[in-house]
Amino acid sequence: MPDKVVKTPYPVIDADPHFSRVVRYFRPADYATWAAGTAAFPALLYFWNMADPIPRVRHRTALRLGGLLGFAGGFLMAYQNSSLRFWGWTENKREEEMDLAELRQRIAEGKPLYPDSTQPGWIQDVAYRNSVWSQLKFQAFPMFNFVNHQHHGTDPAKYGVKDKETLE
Repeated sequence: MPDKVVKTPYPVIDADPHFSRVVRYFRPADYATWAAGTAAFPALLYFWNMADPIPRVRHRTALRLGGLLGFAGGFLMAYQNSSLRFWGWTENKREEEMDLAELRQRIAEGKPLYPDSTQPGWIQDVAYRNSVWSQLKFQAFPMFNFVNHQHHGTDPAKYGVKDKETLE
């Protein structure tokens, strides 16, 4: 099945980035989003309780659960923002430079462009089909790409890979 080609206002860095790359490429604004989500959920619960108090009930457990849910929700928002930059949907100059430097370094060291996987090829294909565009469905089912595969939607020649190396 051919990859879906989407026209984007910025260059596509990776159509299905690995989890570790997305987190490594977080910007300070992503960490601020994560922190704001972590703080906002229990703060809203606290102010809601101030507006409509429940007598003789301590809401410490609710605030702790709200903090946990805010932590998870803030992380998902930060992850999605970083993924949008990988896809070229938002401004990604910093990530593009980091990607070029990282992958050209791998080529210079004689390593493959993307890490090899111990999974069989058909598992890699299934993992790709399950995780591509999954960041758009976080509200229903959070899914991340934890499998290294060779489906990235970019031309390896921009990193200095020769055609012979691409086939290997």
